[in-house]
Amino acid sequence: MSTPGAKARSTSPTVFEQQREELVREIAVGMEQVLQNINRLNRNLESIIAVGNEFGSVEALWSQFENFMGRPREEVEESNSRQKDEHHDDGELHEHEHQHQ
Repeated sequence: MSTPGAKARSTSPTVFEQQREELVREIAVGMEQVLQNINRLNRNLESIIAVGNEFGSVEALWSQFENFMGRPREEVEESNSRQKDEHHDDGELHEHEHQHQ
């Protein structure tokens, strides 16, 4: 007991179905753009990291310089006096060895 109008309605999409399909297409296009932008961001971050890694040795050198220059003067003088004492002690040992021979 179906009417001819009911058959025509079932074969052609309704306004709701048309709008839904259009929105699904727009969402798919938007998701594709998001994916492309994420990939571009990922490549940019990788190149930034690569450039940063190239400066690792320079950073280490400046860090050593900063640590050396940042030490208090007393610590530097103490370190220098210890080195002088070690050299002086070595000289005395050599003199004693020559006297015993």
